[in-house]
Amino acid sequence: MTTGVDKFVKHVQTTVMRMFLVFFLALLLSACDLVNRSIPSFRESGELVVITRNSPTVYYEDAQGKYAGLEYDLASLFAQDLGVRVKFVMVPEFNQILPLLKKKQGHMAAAGLTITAEREKTVRFGPAYQIIQQQVAYSTYALRPKGIKELLGKRIAVVAGSSYVERLSLLKQQYPQLAWEEKSQQESEELLGEVADGMVDCVVADSHVIAVAQNYHPNLEVAFDLGKEERLAWAFPRDVDAELYDKAKAFFARIQKDGTLLRLLDRYYGHLERLDTADVSTFLEKMNTTLPEFRKLFQRAQEITDIDWRLLAALGYQESHWDPLATSPTGVRGLMMLTGDTADSLGVSNRLDPKENIPAGARYFQSIKDALPARIGEPDRTWMALAAYNTGQGHLSDARVLAEQIKLDPDSWTDLKKSLPLLSRPAYSKKAKHGYARGGEAVIFAENTRTYYDILAKFEPPYKPMLSAGRGGKY
Repeated sequence: MTTGVDKFVKHVQTTVMRMFLVFFLALLLSACDLVNRSIPSFRESGELVVITRNSPTVYYEDAQGKYAGLEYDLASLFAQDLGVRVKFVMVPEFNQILPLLKKKQGHMAAAGLTITAEREKTVRFGPAYQIIQQQVAYSTYALRPKGIKELLGKRIAVVAGSSYVERLSLLKQQYPQLAWEEKSQQESEELLGEVADGMVDCVVADSHVIAVAQNYHPNLEVAFDLGKEERLAWAFPRDVDAELYDKAKAFFARIQKDGTLLRLLDRYYGHLERLDTADVSTFLEKMNTTLPEFRKLFQRAQEITDIDWRLLAALGYQESHWDPLATSPTGVRGLMMLTGDTADSLGVSNRLDPKENIPAGARYFQSIKDALPARIGEPDRTWMALAAYNTGQGHLSDARVLAEQIKLDPDSWTDLKKSLPLLSRPAYSKKAKHGYARGGEAVIFAENTRTYYDILAKFEPPYKPMLSAGRGGKY
């Protein structure tokens, strides 16, 4: 039997429950409003909010645990020009970038976006800063598809929401049997790895992305280009702040004129096409079979110099393919290929002993870096030191003088790659203090070492000694 007290208690409970539901709904609506609310202008907040994604061609953590990537560098420089802080909002999936931008959760998107007619309907693109080509990648363990018709029936994978989907959709109108799978949880780099492992037959990706992946997957190759060349650019909301958009145009005009953009493109992509498939395959094999014997010695050399052991290992491989008994016709010997004079100056009694040779080579490389003008920053300082390790400090100095004479920047590795090869020409070498030099070989030496370092940084973990007697250098 229900009493009056029971009815009262039930009434109170019902009322409380209703109040709780109203309160909960209010909180939910408030939270949704906060999520969808546009961020304040960059001037009002003193902060440039940049939507981006994690990719080795966009925004990533480098071998030293610092943020890097072409988009990271460009956006950071742009924020400096604006006189504000930069905040990166990294999305987990590529197809979330433009929807988030349209909701004005960022002032712009710097994420390696291709300018397409479909995207231009919803966002506004800034100036193009890189030309790329969509390509079809396949594994050389399978037959190469020579055209669209040979893709029919193949297992094709692409990133969901990408420009590749737009291109394939247009082609499907002509080839109705063309089919592909759109992956929302993966980036092109992962999908290219699946091609190399035989999990899918083909992947459509941008040329620079494939070039990077080929350093890690030597059986990855380009079947053919898909369509015409395209351009990458930053994306802004359609009703972008006029001041921000004008500043972006002025920024790109400046960095194109003063060479900053060229140097950044060279930093990330300038060394990618130096090695062929056989070079990469051999290196990956020796990384597993030969490197373990010397890993601790390279790590000990890092303790002495504070130079990343993987860079020292890359240098050692470029010099001798990790052969401790290597000897050149000119008498340079050992794993790090030391001259007799260099070995004597470093107190090395046996150049063929890797326990002496590796730390000595590391100290010699460090001394070259130390001798460069303090104003030269990283990574240019390291790439120049690699070239000097090969050709000598005197010839590097000549190349820097020559760079200045021909109106190039002597402190930029991008520009020294142009002046160093000129030292093999009589018109220039006769005027150089140290005479003729095979400067082109020094450039290839440095660029190959960079690529080997990239591969090691991907597959080998960094070394963090408990106590270091290091010198405090980034590389």
